[in-house]
Amino acid sequence: MHRSSVNSSDIRLLLPEVIWLEPEDFHQARGYSQLVMSEAQQWQTYLNTLATLGCEKWLSTRILDQPIHRDTNVMETGCHLKVGEFKICPIAIEHILDEIVSIPTDAIDQPELAAHFYVVVEVLEEEEQVILRGFLRHDQLVNYRSQFNLQILEDSSYQLPLSLFDAELNHLLFYHHFLEPSAIPLPVASTQSATVSLQTYLHNTKTKLSQWLEGVFEEGWQTIDTLINPEANLALSTRITHKGPKKAKLIDLGVQLGHQTVALLVNITEETEDKLGVLIQLHPTGGERYLPPYLNLTLLSKAGKSLQQVTSRSQDNYIQLKPFKGESGKRFSVEVSLGEDLKVKEDFEL
Repeated sequence: MHRSSVNSSDIRLLLPEVIWLEPEDFHQARGYSQLVMSEAQQWQTYLNTLATLGCEKWLSTRILDQPIHRDTNVMETGCHLKVGEFKICPIAIEHILDEIVSIPTDAIDQPELAAHFYVVVEVLEEEEQVILRGFLRHDQLVNYRSQFNLQILEDSSYQLPLSLFDAELNHLLFYHHFLEPSAIPLPVASTQSATVSLQTYLHNTKTKLSQWLEGVFEEGWQTIDTLINPEANLALSTRITHKGPKKAKLIDLGVQLGHQTVALLVNITEETEDKLGVLIQLHPTGGERYLPPYLNLTLLSKAGKSLQQVTSRSQDNYIQLKPFKGESGKRFSVEVSLGEDLKVKEDFEL
């Protein structure tokens, strides 16, 4: 085989992070698996435990300045390793050859189960070893799910390509050392009844912008660099002179535009003790240079009255509402619309 014909998948298999398992690891995994009733769940819990123990060993040899805490509540969906304020969720798999990784939806959307990083761990029971194959940030996972409209499978999981995961594990260590946990927002626990579905919760909940100043962000709001291409992001940084948190949320433009997405960007600043400044923009995503024409961005009052509106033209690389200020507790909405067929509204509270 010529050197030039070696692809990234070959390199991934040639450079594995191998961790050997000890007899006590298997004993511990069997003990945890016996705590669940279903035979299928027993096997998954057994694999999850071995994956977690292996991942913990790998982290402990590379992060020496902080203790690594293991979540004792091992579930079928997996468990966490906590390093400082970061949560890491090992995803146990048995066969890597199909290049597909299944992640339970609960491990992404449930506040108590979601993690900042998901690490793919191949469990080789007979060889008494596990292999770390790559990792993915929560915000990148949510972004991919939105862009490609991933469907939930019958076993309540999503299937992701292994190529989506970063095979260079040192990048995970880099994030741990240089990134704030708040830079990867996780879903926030709902105060509503647990019987309310996540989808209903997201659509009925107002985004509380004052909490952004404390580093608390609701599910779906992501860092700008995960949604907007680097060239546009660089230009954006020169346009927005406002200090303060900047987050963006994907808006799906529907079937007529091939489920193209745009990013609703919100930037807030603390003007006075009880007043916030708000800047709202709409940007293309997915490498697109311009917004679709005739896209409306509208500011609505609490009562639904239109306060201001801007419409995209044929070559607008972004549109923006006039910046405004409001007192703490004030409510308003922002609507993205395209004719009568598409109307997406986001509710906010200062």
